[in-house]
Amino acid sequence: MDSPLLADQRRSAIRDEVVRTGAARVTDLVAMLGVSEMTVRRDITALAEQGLVTRVHGGAVAPEGSAAEPAFTEKALRAGAQKTAIADAVAALVTPGTSLGLTAGTTTAAVASALTRLPHLSSLSVLTNSPPAAEILFAHPQRPAVVVTGGEPTPSAALVGPVAASVVTTFHLDLLVLGVSGMDPDAGLTSPTLAEAETLEAFLRAARRVVVAADSSKWGTAALRTIARWDVVDVLVTDDGLPPEALEHLRDVVDVVLATTPEGSR
Repeated sequence: MDSPLLADQRRSAIRDEVVRTGAARVTDLVAMLGVSEMTVRRDITALAEQGLVTRVHGGAVAPEGSAAEPAFTEKALRAGAQKTAIADAVAALVTPGTSLGLTAGTTTAAVASALTRLPHLSSLSVLTNSPPAAEILFAHPQRPAVVVTGGEPTPSAALVGPVAASVVTTFHLDLLVLGVSGMDPDAGLTSPTLAEAETLEAFLRAARRVVVAADSSKWGTAALRTIARWDVVDVLVTDDGLPPEALEHLRDVVDVVLATTPEGSR
């Protein structure tokens, strides 16, 4: 049996990793700590009982409430390699001349960066409620036509509320790239605030085709309000850390694109 001191050290390291990255996988923690999977799972259970982490399938995440909304800079530190891989896969779906909706979030900001590497960037028209994404696109010499919705800013650098939603209703979008706070088999796609959910619902109504861009740590998370059920989604682009049972469930209801995360980044 592990001594209490060693257990405390391990659990402190696990908590630090979750705080640093927002989520930690059992397999990564096993490699980091040099202990068995059973020991790591036991440590996560102990931390969860203290309210220091939240247990999820395959690991642990930071214990945010369903209505909590982390800052953009905080979220940008989480799952960076996964978000880059997802962004590249999403950009590959964007054809020349597309009128594109791009919602706010760190994954969709990564999509904006990936779009700047497309040879047909200047042929695109982009509607976004993400100031960071707009800045990325505006800064490129071959920038597309970009419209920013306006609205009330959130801690996660989204523009939301009735002004944003009203602007979106005047557009017709070929493709929507939708970022979400949570994905759940029953709750569907979710958001932490009512104002953001209403804005994203307006984006969904304006779009002919919907691509959800979300890393696998979002699976099993149900934030405050459902934005949409899975039947409105055409494609889910996520990373290859999605649990097998989740993948099996999703492939029955939506096209799934798994973006491969480079070895050493998982």
